[in-house]
Amino acid sequence: MPIDELDGRLIEMFTAEPRVGVLEASRRLGVARGTVQARLDRLSRDGVIAGFGPEIDPAALGYGVTAFVTLQLRQAGGHDPVARRLAQVPEVIEAHTITGAGDMLCRIVARSNADLQRVIDVLVDVAGVERASSVISLATQIPYRTLPLVRKVSSGARSGSREHLGQRDS
Repeated sequence: MPIDELDGRLIEMFTAEPRVGVLEASRRLGVARGTVQARLDRLSRDGVIAGFGPEIDPAALGYGVTAFVTLQLRQAGGHDPVARRLAQVPEVIEAHTITGAGDMLCRIVARSNADLQRVIDVLVDVAGVERASSVISLATQIPYRTLPLVRKVSSGARSGSREHLGQRDS
């Protein structure tokens, strides 16, 4: 279900200030408190808003190395058992079943390059994993983000617009 402009403004506000509060959000947006609460409830129920938790920076926790690891899996057994085992490794912060040369792509973090080798060894030791190929992230050029997508959907932006290309008319 598409979101409208008010939903987009609400999501943007709570993304920028997760602790703003429903009453303050209603004041800033110029709508009733009940409207804000009903919108938040619907967006959460529909899965548009997946959570309100804090955003954690692994580097601030001492995990300054980020790598992307492509895993090749044994075809017998499937992806789900491997994913359950990978979920037990704290340094695996994301995993996706993929198409292409590999079967699963993981984003992992480590304290150092030597620690990265340890983490990769743990991954390769997971039952069902045959091989791993890794690349180390040198710099984050575009961090994980969803607000540009929210803005596009909530404003009904057309693909091919100047804003779509990263250029604004304002």
